[in-house]
Amino acid sequence: MAAFAPVYIVDGARTPFLKSRNVPGPFSASDLATISGRALLARQPFAPEQLDEVIVGCAGPSADEVNIGRVIALRLGCGNKVPGWTVMRNCASGMQAIDSGIANIQNGRSQLVMAGGVDALSRTPLLYSDRMVMWFSQMAAARSLGKRLALFAQLRPALLLTPVIGIVKGLTDPVVNLMMGQTAENLAWKFGISRREMDAFSVDSHQKVMAAQDAGRFDEIVPLIDGNGKVYAADDGVRRDSSVENLAKLKPFFDRAYGKITPGNSSQITDGAAWLLLASAAAVERYQLQPIGRITDTQWAGLDPAQMGLGPVHASTPILQRHGLGLNDLDAWEINEAFAAQVQACLRAWNDAAYCREELGLDGALGALEPSKLNVDGGAIALGHPVGASGARIVLHLLHVLRRSNDDKSGKRGIATICIGGGQGGAVLVETV
Repeated sequence: MAAFAPVYIVDGARTPFLKSRNVPGPFSASDLATISGRALLARQPFAPEQLDEVIVGCAGPSADEVNIGRVIALRLGCGNKVPGWTVMRNCASGMQAIDSGIANIQNGRSQLVMAGGVDALSRTPLLYSDRMVMWFSQMAAARSLGKRLALFAQLRPALLLTPVIGIVKGLTDPVVNLMMGQTAENLAWKFGISRREMDAFSVDSHQKVMAAQDAGRFDEIVPLIDGNGKVYAADDGVRRDSSVENLAKLKPFFDRAYGKITPGNSSQITDGAAWLLLASAAAVERYQLQPIGRITDTQWAGLDPAQMGLGPVHASTPILQRHGLGLNDLDAWEINEAFAAQVQACLRAWNDAAYCREELGLDGALGALEPSKLNVDGGAIALGHPVGASGARIVLHLLHVLRRSNDDKSGKRGIATICIGGGQGGAVLVETV
């Protein structure tokens, strides 16, 4: 394999992650990305027009912002000549944007790239059924009052009252016909993960986020202000009253008869955006930039869509092998918390000799990851998982964790990794400089 030319992370920022509350949120996806992106660019020594490109990961852009990357680039003031484009790799869309920027920097096509991700999941549309769409089509084609009245007579209220929920379709794998939570149920059964273990993991995520908020550790957040002057300064999905006893009261959602996965031990449906500024060594020198870290490897992997949550294992392990690293040779890990069972299954897979031999081609188990190295400030169960943004968020926050735990701010390494609906995994190896 050819040597990986490091790409520098100059800076980064994100919005607060705002929990969906069954109504459209106060900000569109491009609003979220533009507000946080402007704040990030305002503190740089270069102008927005000097970017070579803007790359945005988004799993569900609205119908009027299909190439949302270009819309955001123009709203950021990058001008007509800076290309803006959109990538989509489900839960890893933000990480894919970063990897696409890395590739263009490494092959010399770009020197300075703004890459990140965004989704406003609260604004995922409700869809009509095919029967209802056909009725609208016939109504539009009707040329007489009589035909329209006849169509009205055929309309049944059930067609209006049972819309197709767009986010449910988006979170269902069309190949194996399973919702993402059902794939987590598969992993819970495969590795014998109990409901209490999942709920305890979830409570721990909330407690870590609370501690990080109280200590001011989310300094990458740019506050939002809506049209009514309301300020959104922090992630609002954390539950300070979370407990195993409270979570035990929730009923399984994806397998109501026998399941263990509940809304309480799953990631939250959320709106948010996250950005990183990527630069080549030449751009760092040209603009006298002060990087916060560099990316030294990336990896993508595929696996059974019905067990998609194990994607971090399949993507991270090749990186470890290439660099001669064990799980605990790294200083910190960020594994996106799609579901408590999904993260726990990853940890058990690495510690399972049979799985490592049969699925990863290793001689034996990689071992147990030290809990103190994993998601030290909590994860998506408490923060939320705006699908397009999460892959960028975990890379950015991993660097913040590494830098604050290291006095000289150099040489610390960590992996940010994420599972991907459809049966994939992505991983990024970063180090401080």
